[in-house]
Amino acid sequence: MRLRTGLVGLVGLAISVFCTVGHARNEGVTADEIRLGASAVLSGPLGPQTVQFGEGSRLMFDAVNAQGGVHGRMIRYTTLDDGFDPQKSVENTRRLLEEDKVFMIYHSTGTAQTAAILPLIKEHRTLLFGPVTGASAFREQLNPLVFHVRASYANEAAKILSQLRHQGIDRVAVLYADDGLGKALLADLKKASEDEKLAFVAELKVDPKQPDFAAAAQATEKARPQAVIVATAGSTFTNYVAAVQATPARPTFYGFSVVSTDGLRRELKDKARGIILAQIMPSLRNTTVPVVAEYLALLRAQSPQAQPSASQFEGFVHARLLVEGLRRTGRNLTTESFIKTMEEAGEISFGRFGVKYSPKSHNGSTYVELAIVDAEGSLRY
Repeated sequence: MRLRTGLVGLVGLAISVFCTVGHARNEGVTADEIRLGASAVLSGPLGPQTVQFGEGSRLMFDAVNAQGGVHGRMIRYTTLDDGFDPQKSVENTRRLLEEDKVFMIYHSTGTAQTAAILPLIKEHRTLLFGPVTGASAFREQLNPLVFHVRASYANEAAKILSQLRHQGIDRVAVLYADDGLGKALLADLKKASEDEKLAFVAELKVDPKQPDFAAAAQATEKARPQAVIVATAGSTFTNYVAAVQATPARPTFYGFSVVSTDGLRRELKDKARGIILAQIMPSLRNTTVPVVAEYLALLRAQSPQAQPSASQFEGFVHARLLVEGLRRTGRNLTTESFIKTMEEAGEISFGRFGVKYSPKSHNGSTYVELAIVDAEGSLRY
């Protein structure tokens, strides 16, 4: 449990002083605009997927601005690339807070990156809304300045392990990247495996900076798993799967919601078929869900040829929830008034997807489903 203890310790140190919000800084809200910002992974293996998060958010913000904004204020959203480097994330966040004077950090990405910027959130008494991480360590102790949207990795891990146990699969291996994301996913998988009494036959790791996928594939073949849970994302995920597929081993691959289906189609093509992914947003095929219909309508209005994207949709839902919170808060928008509004709102639902906050929990959604990649590279729920 040393991996989990390390992350919990880091997060606990960062948020231990957050017993109350105190006198929050309320810059970034002017007579005619609300400034948002985020340090995000816009380059490297995770770059293409994270760019889509931003595209989805901007789709919503642009639509709102075209209608006059929120209570007459336009939403301005700035993203800076950190290349998945926590130190760069800190530098970017400091710039956004001290130079760009943003009102809140919105939809920043990364587990280690989130832990790294929490001291700045504390220092500046600003909001962190919808960080793209499902790490349980951020949810186990309330931080009143942080609002999560997506379900936790623990929710996803529990769903995956429960499915495997019910299917009678008892030879399960885990492949994880030796970084903040991989370690967080591994910790939650271990907890879920204990709960389901389903021990792993192998725990394999790759160095994200110098990955040896051939060696990882050989170790996988030797372990003879029926299923492999791949605790990483981006090109690390696809390169590992491709390496295993080049061996005689034929396990079923499971992944977390951070895996981009667009990346699977691009890198694995027809060999992506049969991969099973946890999803923390409703299916884009289900147009009876109001937020799905809204996203698809705005996307097609922007460009009739545009292809829907699960990652883009997640960014859209985050933005949709934020806009709802800003609207409910009213013209008198401050850090304190936004927190009060969200904690007293009860359930905010967009169809099958809903969140609920309170003074005791800012954990947001627990929605998780499993979906399989079909022959066309689309997800079937």
